[in-house]
Amino acid sequence: MAGHFEALPGGGAAVALDEVEISILRSLAVQLMELIGPGDEPVEGEDPLAALFAEGPSEPPSDPALKRLFPDAYGDEDEELRAAAADFRRYTENDLRARKREDALAVVRNLDALTSSGEGGAILKLTADESRAWLGALNDLRLTIGTRLEVTEEDESEALYRLPDSDPRKPMVMAYLWLGALQESLVETLMPGA
Repeated sequence: MAGHFEALPGGGAAVALDEVEISILRSLAVQLMELIGPGDEPVEGEDPLAALFAEGPSEPPSDPALKRLFPDAYGDEDEELRAAAADFRRYTENDLRARKREDALAVVRNLDALTSSGEGGAILKLTADESRAWLGALNDLRLTIGTRLEVTEEDESEALYRLPDSDPRKPMVMAYLWLGALQESLVETLMPGA
C-alpha cells in the first residue's frame, strides 16, 4: 500500500505514508492555504444570507499560480467576453477560494489526526467526502507547483524525469511527480468498479 491508495468500504480510501511524506504533504497544504489567502470571517450580527451574495474580485489574480487556480471563465478576445468573465468571477471566486481552502484544511486535519503505526509512518484512512477533498487539494497543489515550475505538456513526458540532481528545481519536480502519482492512485481507487 506504500504510496498507493486502496479502496475502503463505503467509498473511502487508505494509503500508507511515512513521516517525511506526512510532513511534506502537510507543509504543501499549509502553503496552499497561505497562497489562496484567508477567508472572510462572518461579522457577528451580520445577516448570513448577505454573505452568500457578497461580491468578490472582478479582475484575475496577478500571481500566475493563483491565475491558474482561478482562471477566467471566458476568453479575453473581446470586451464583451472580458465583462462576462469579470461578472462571473465577481460572483463565484469567493466560493471557489473557500472550497479550495477547505480542501487544503481537510488535508492538514487528516494528517494531524494520524497516529504512528510504530514504523515511522501511519495509515491514512479517508471517508468518501474526505477523499474528494483530497482530490481537490492534490489537484490544486499540482497546478500550483506546475505553474511555479512552468511545466508544459511536453515537460510531462520525459524532461521532468531527466533533470540532473544539481538542478535547483529537482525537489519541487519530485514533489510534483509524487503528488501526480498520489492523485492518479486516488482517482483510480474511487472510480466505480475499482
